[in-house]
Amino acid sequence: MLPRTILITSRRKAGIIGLRFLTAWLVLILWGSLGTLSTATGADWILLTERLSADGFPRQEVEGLFAHPEVLFHPDVMTDKLKELLLARERESNPLAATPRSATYRGYLTNQTINRALAFTKENMALLQQAAARHQVPKEIIVSILLVETRLGADTGHHYVFNRLASMAACRDLEIIRTHLAPGLVTAENEVFLHQRCQEKADWAYEELKALLCYARREGIDPLSLRGSMYGAIGICQFMPSNLLVFGIDADGDGRTDPFSKPDAFHSIANYLRCHGWRENLNHEGRRKVIFAYNHSTVYVNTVLAIAERMREKPKP
Repeated sequence: MLPRTILITSRRKAGIIGLRFLTAWLVLILWGSLGTLSTATGADWILLTERLSADGFPRQEVEGLFAHPEVLFHPDVMTDKLKELLLARERESNPLAATPRSATYRGYLTNQTINRALAFTKENMALLQQAAARHQVPKEIIVSILLVETRLGADTGHHYVFNRLASMAACRDLEIIRTHLAPGLVTAENEVFLHQRCQEKADWAYEELKALLCYARREGIDPLSLRGSMYGAIGICQFMPSNLLVFGIDADGDGRTDPFSKPDAFHSIANYLRCHGWRENLNHEGRRKVIFAYNHSTVYVNTVLAIAERMREKPKP
């Protein structure tokens, strides 16, 4: 059943002909909305719905989702990602511009921020100790990740995840968003690279979109209601939908895996790290490798480990 449905009601005296006319009219409106949205936004939702249908999602349900007026195409999700990838490529090709291996996000290492993390730990000590004991992951590491990801849950993102993932999935062809890219960004030297990365990121987003629909169905929630980061990460722990399906844990026993719930988020983070190789006596390089799996950034890894170390030192105000 669709998470959102159109209910048709009529008076008992309504004739069969009138009811059939009303039903046909609503179907035309629904289909017209889908086609209009596809044309108006630049996104080919029809191709995307056909792809989802071919992968086993009920066509009527998928078309119903894309027909909702709040489902909008956001070209910036792919254009921003391509700009990031180009910058990363330039840094790799220029050793002088490379990020130092020891670099950190300095704003997370101030005494004020570390003390906030310590206060959060004290406030949630029982839950954190349960997660740490069950998965053998230090509570400081769990809190460090929460601090960097969402400022301890204060900023989980305001983007509609369905829109972001669908928009990126619809952009397998660079030509779809070429007019949205900054003038001069695409050159003869990088055009092949951008075409390739555009397709790869669109395919990645499509898999995450499918995971989102599966997660929403499993949990009995509306996939259009979930908000998160600009690239589709959800909740306090900023899990992608595919990670929610595999590594998410219902720690509070309410029958749902909720990334916005502290118990679920704490255990889900620890479970993810454990499943990626975290062990109680893991050496420093091993810890770096596991955290890198959570977020593919050396600066991120450095910052998480540095926060955890500072928390153990307990700085003065």
